Amino acid sequence: MTSDLEANLGHEFSKPHLMVQALTHSSYASEHPGTEYNERFEFLGDAVLQLAVTDFLFSQYPALPEGQLAKIRAASVSGAALTEMAERVGLGAHLRLGRGEEASGGREKESILADAMEAVLAAVHLDADYPTARSVILSLWEDHLRAWAEAPGRRDYKTRLQEKLAADGERPEYVVEGSGPDHARLFTARVHLGDKILGAGEGRSKKEAEQEAARLALDNLES
Repeated sequence: MTSDLEANLGHEFSKPHLMVQALTHSSYASEHPGTEYNERFEFLGDAVLQLAVTDFLFSQYPALPEGQLAKIRAASVSGAALTEMAERVGLGAHLRLGRGEEASGGREKESILADAMEAVLAAVHLDADYPTARSVILSLWEDHLRAWAEAPGRRDYKTRLQEKLAADGERPEYVVEGSGPDHARLFTARVHLGDKILGAGEGRSKKEAEQEAARLALDNLES
């Protein structure tokens, strides 16, 4: 089924073993001695991602100061951003996990998904080259990078909603559910204030769904 993941990434591997290693968690390797896992790939993938993001921001936004560029880059390579992209391409369904991690919901853990996403980017780089990896990265990240660069903070509806409610001593809570096959997962989020639902939204990742729910909640409160 890794063909689903390849389709979502937009890259078909000529060396499939690289993809396999990128998807192999250390817990699986500990149960299968001699199996290579993705820790070293994470190290390389982090560097490839940072270079691609830096190169894009530097060339596309020459007027942005260094401090703003650094903030955008930090947000875009964070664990939350990596997890969102991993969810978008359906990476969790393809992970090779040990029995313990499998039983404890490892396929949905942010740390595991974020690390594996970095590893997959490294695998693309090793399978082809940096330009190919950069293309894969931008196909997933470009919209977010442009949003952060052109309207910093404007699209962070969750933060805006939290600040609005905090003024009255209130705090929103999110309930997220997933549906559909693993390679085309759709998430639905509802934002609650006590027993009241302020808004509900959908997205290809938990974060997207929560942001859409927060956006609609803000609209409802402001109207």
